[in-house]
Amino acid sequence: MTITTATAHPSPTTDANEPRDTTRPTRSNALASVLKSEWIKLSTVRANQALLVLTVIGGLVVSWAVAELVTDKVLTVSEVGFYWTTITSALATIAGALLFTSEVQHGTLATAVTARPARGVIALAKTLTAAAIGLVLGLLGLVTGFAGSALGGLAAGDTSGLPASLGWALLFTTLSAMLGLGVGMILRHSAVAVGGFLIWGFVVENLFHVFLPAQVARFLPYIAGNHLLGYNPDFESAKALAIALTQPQNALVFAGYTAIALVTGTVLLHRRDPN
Repeated sequence: MTITTATAHPSPTTDANEPRDTTRPTRSNALASVLKSEWIKLSTVRANQALLVLTVIGGLVVSWAVAELVTDKVLTVSEVGFYWTTITSALATIAGALLFTSEVQHGTLATAVTARPARGVIALAKTLTAAAIGLVLGLLGLVTGFAGSALGGLAAGDTSGLPASLGWALLFTTLSAMLGLGVGMILRHSAVAVGGFLIWGFVVENLFHVFLPAQVARFLPYIAGNHLLGYNPDFESAKALAIALTQPQNALVFAGYTAIALVTGTVLLHRRDPN
């Protein structure tokens, strides 16, 4: 009598002690890799270095000049220190736009997409990089603004609300760079994006501010953004100041424009040819 024994086949389940494949990149590793690439590109582009120098020199010179030359009103460091932040936010917007448009124009975006096809990771990395740019430029603009006004001999003034005012100002510059990135992702051209921001911020929006009712004008992006700063602009009428939004409301308005631009730009990044 022959006895047949069944041959046991190995279980298809993986042994818990079996080493895992660590060569496959995770989302966090991919993000870290793209962030490193963004930092390398950011630190080597001359336009960013020029914006950094302009922020520092402009903050010192302008705040010092205001402190020395304006004699028809009483000014303090806690007020004049924020004057340059309006320009700093514009510089941050330009830096954010160039973060994307310069890659499109130099053809490096196609290489980045080929190396890292997950475009959502690229968009997230650029958003985080833009936020860092806006924060750094904002800090430099505020430090030099306060330093210049102090060198001009102004008194410190009321500093009780200074920490909160600094926080709102840094939020403004950070969101400005992110807004610039979003618009840059939409327009994809450096000159168009930068020229559009300058024309809008210094011409179109000022005209709207003059001709639109104050109830409507307060919702314009840079009207809301500038109201985050620690002073009231001289060109604001008493009526406009009376119905001005609170700082949290202004932050929500400006953040809303930023979110719309970033979401639209990210959608277009997924749909467009990177070339």
